Amino acid sequence: MALRLASRRVGTAFNGFTRASIVESRLYRRNATAMAVPTSSLPDEIRSEIFTEASLPNPDPHSDSPTVAIVNQHASYMVATYVRPPPMLVRGEGCYLWDIENRRYLDFTAGIAVNSLGHADPEMVKLMAQQARTLIHASNLYHNPWTGELSKLIVNKTLGSGSMQHASKVFICNSGSEANEAAIKFARKVGKVRNPSGSQHEIVSFQNSFHGRTMGSLSATPNPKYQKPFAPMIPGFRYGIYNDIAGINDLITETTCGVLIEPIQGEGGINVATPEFLQALRARCNEVGAVLVYDEIQCGLSRTGQLWAHGILPPSAHPDILTTAKALGNGFPIGATIVSEEVAKCIMTGDHGTTFGGNPLACRLAHHIFTRLSDPNLQKAVLEKEQIFRKGFETLQQRFPDLVREVRGRGLILGLQLTIDPTLIVTAARERGLLIITCGTNTLRFVPPLIISEGEIQEGLAILGEAIQAASDARR
Repeated sequence: MALRLASRRVGTAFNGFTRASIVESRLYRRNATAMAVPTSSLPDEIRSEIFTEASLPNPDPHSDSPTVAIVNQHASYMVATYVRPPPMLVRGEGCYLWDIENRRYLDFTAGIAVNSLGHADPEMVKLMAQQARTLIHASNLYHNPWTGELSKLIVNKTLGSGSMQHASKVFICNSGSEANEAAIKFARKVGKVRNPSGSQHEIVSFQNSFHGRTMGSLSATPNPKYQKPFAPMIPGFRYGIYNDIAGINDLITETTCGVLIEPIQGEGGINVATPEFLQALRARCNEVGAVLVYDEIQCGLSRTGQLWAHGILPPSAHPDILTTAKALGNGFPIGATIVSEEVAKCIMTGDHGTTFGGNPLACRLAHHIFTRLSDPNLQKAVLEKEQIFRKGFETLQQRFPDLVREVRGRGLILGLQLTIDPTLIVTAARERGLLIITCGTNTLRFVPPLIISEGEIQEGLAILGEAIQAASDARR
């Protein structure tokens, strides 16, 4: 790539130049401030690429860097489930992260919509230490005060926000996938209670959805990339087309016990369900006696400017079950499944459980985090920040009309649809000090901390423009 592969190309093209001399030359340029650039006999193209790399504020670690040495030491002990970029992150504060070589990055990813209150939040750190000194875990064989307090807070704040009109009880677990597994099991149980013959057992989900990687939630995620290695999936799952109102009656039938949907698809490309579609799903679920489940693991907890993404909808489109995780712990593992009284009364002692879910440490932290995320002032600020992003995206569309096609999403879960593979842009942004991620097909995903400032947004948008320009130039 023309973005930064100069060192490797120099090594292969010129045997007369040793790695040590090239590294020494790099260090010289990176540390120089007002020094003259030494003359070089390198070809113009190679020299240009080296100087481009040297001008980057955050060039990715080289193969001879301390970062790569540590990564290589660890690699043989780790299951290779991820392909990670070179930097190794070691510290965070607010909306910034630092790697092991002290490069700083502005974070537009928030740990995939997790760190809504930013990194190393002082109040969260203080509470974590206090509770850790008191009680971390004792299992669900015994009561603790924080599981109930968190459940009460979630129900009351949800009802008070005008969301999920029949929210009644909460099951606390450890992750989003677990929250969806609980929702699937609860829907199946409701189906068995309502129809003891067992015929009402099917779960409906939608194309481009992502509900998790455990077998139940994976079976509800119709993406060959995730399902094929572990096929066959659990039987009893059907898949529909997102926002296709005409297909609802054939999709959802008397054999359907539950319908699982993200009001805004995150991993699938920041696709927003229309109000009409969600209302039609609710109406059809009522007709056949199925449970409607909203997966708001990524789009909930004020990321759209409302406590829950479906909060803008009338009660006629509200769910029977609502799942959440990610921002609920701001980086500490926790998830929750919120249910109506109609669902709760079908769940008996022993029907479901968890060892770690509901532990005092996680629940005390989540109680504090949920309280802050439900603040109307924070939600108002999210909507204001959305407009700053949108204005910046409009500028990028005008600047790169052949590359930037569409903006999707709400609040601070936004997608920039491109006409090209965004990999070059992600790399160029990272090497300029901005972390961004992708989703769907050729879509850049923006899910920054909700506390991000206007100045930080403008800083990131400026870097994004530079990155798109660099990627555009590299394609020519």
